[in-house]
Amino acid sequence: MLLGLFLIASAYLIGSVASAIVVCRLMKLPDPRSGGSGNPGATNVLRVGGKLPAALTLVGDVLKGLLPVVLASALSGPWVVAATATAAFLGHLYPIYFKFKGGKGVATAFGATAGLAWPVMVAMGITWLAVVAATRYVSLASMVAVGLSPVVAFALALHPATFAALAVMAGFIIYRHKANIERLRSGTESRIGENTEN
Repeated sequence: MLLGLFLIASAYLIGSVASAIVVCRLMKLPDPRSGGSGNPGATNVLRVGGKLPAALTLVGDVLKGLLPVVLASALSGPWVVAATATAAFLGHLYPIYFKFKGGKGVATAFGATAGLAWPVMVAMGITWLAVVAATRYVSLASMVAVGLSPVVAFALALHPATFAALAVMAGFIIYRHKANIERLRSGTESRIGENTEN
């Protein structure tokens, strides 16, 4: 019990490290919360800082979802692993170090999913790439990919804990994209390559 609580709490604290803010500070770039869309994520770092800081942000966000899950998988059972994945994800959304104002969680969810069930992550990645290629909307691709994840988990008959974690992450990500959904509906959402807010 204590080990499980430690793993879950540690995952939340690791998830709370905002890679976008850390990378931008280290590289002396504008705070991503004050430019572009204001979202501390890789897409906005690409807008305010360029490809290298965006790539570093993406890697950091994926790893903070993946590593706690890998550790929990080695030390505990499926429900603790699922809770650890969810905690790392929620840390990104509501980081304790940054007044509980975080990003949308897509990259961290991808990392956590890779640790939970890599076939689901592969399906998410393929879906994301396909939707981006067809529409050039990162937000739409993200929502479709994460929305698909619990469906794939159910189809593969994965453990209920894995399904639950993926469903929670999908729900939060779609909710966090509510402004993007409105812009998609109105035709004002930015596409890859456009220098407008996303």
